[in-house]
Amino acid sequence: MKIAMIGQKGAPALYGGIERHVEELSKELVKNGHEVLLYARRWFTPEKITEHCGIKIIHTPTVRTKHLDAIIHTFVSTIHAIRQKPDVIHYHGVGPSLLSWIPRVFAPRIRVISTFHCIDRYHQKWGVFARMMLLLGERAACAFPHQTIAVSKTIQSYCLNEYHHTTVFNPNGVNVEENPGDEPIGKWDLKTGNYLLMVSRLVRHKGAHYLIEAWQKARRDRPDLLGNIKLAIVGGSSFTDDYVRRLKQMADGDTSIIFTDWQSGDALHALYANCLMLVHPSENEGLPITVLQAMSYGRPALVSNIPEHQEVITDGRFWSANASVFTLAKKIIDLVSNPELLASAGIQNKETVIRDYQWEDIARRTLDIYRKHEPLLCEEPQIA
Repeated sequence: MKIAMIGQKGAPALYGGIERHVEELSKELVKNGHEVLLYARRWFTPEKITEHCGIKIIHTPTVRTKHLDAIIHTFVSTIHAIRQKPDVIHYHGVGPSLLSWIPRVFAPRIRVISTFHCIDRYHQKWGVFARMMLLLGERAACAFPHQTIAVSKTIQSYCLNEYHHTTVFNPNGVNVEENPGDEPIGKWDLKTGNYLLMVSRLVRHKGAHYLIEAWQKARRDRPDLLGNIKLAIVGGSSFTDDYVRRLKQMADGDTSIIFTDWQSGDALHALYANCLMLVHPSENEGLPITVLQAMSYGRPALVSNIPEHQEVITDGRFWSANASVFTLAKKIIDLVSNPELLASAGIQNKETVIRDYQWEDIARRTLDIYRKHEPLLCEEPQIA
């Protein structure tokens, strides 16, 4: 089977939940003997990278601006993909799904699948026009593809309630890997178990500003408990330079807060594997891969109490009230004060990932979805 992946920025994934999702899913599909064409943007994936773990990387042009980057890249990639005559075109995200009607009209033999990763229009970085386009993308994701995949049960319910559309639940996943040791984290003067961790794009709805304020409050309230512990924030700007500057101003002079910028490979894995606890105070999610990643290393995770987090972290002691600095500070103190609870939660988290969130199983279910929708028996129009 030949499968075209459209909507992601590229591969290998330097950052981004969708990028990690598409890369890991594509790797599993290739392992199963399928051909995967993954469309990439030149500013994200260098043109010299034309293959990655058996995945064919195809670079198509775009305009790198906040509002035009994704939609132009999706349009050009869709036209190119149709000419490759794949069995499946798989769109990722509601923005790219806005154009999923094109292969339905001009290449009806191609199976069209869309994965609804997140309700993007809730993200605070978007203006009125962009939110309207993302709303149309939601409708398109539920109307045009042969099948829509929801990565969380919350999104599955949302599609049913808002658009009366039945989706297939197939979550994000993670690979369970060996701890790479603590040597990679030494360059930030971090040690095993002496830091809290946040891994995210630094955009407002991810809540890094809540975490910095809560961390500083918690340290003021309990210097005896937290005085030797640090906070590592891993990630960078996503067309949000002003917000990143604000975060660094909040942390100015505070040597307990470390910004590492984007990380990948052993450095990123070591940051996950050796942290005392992951903290993810996001206001809006699909199904956060960063939380699953920390869980896969047997680490506890403190998350905001949004429904998407509650699907994977079921122990309410690890929920903090959404957008509440006071509650987040109190939870940090309570949990760091209870090492036995942290240890038991880490064990439970790893068991949950192994049972429910392995990429091998997710890829198998994705293939079942592809195979369910046979191509229509009609001639497809020639695309010049």
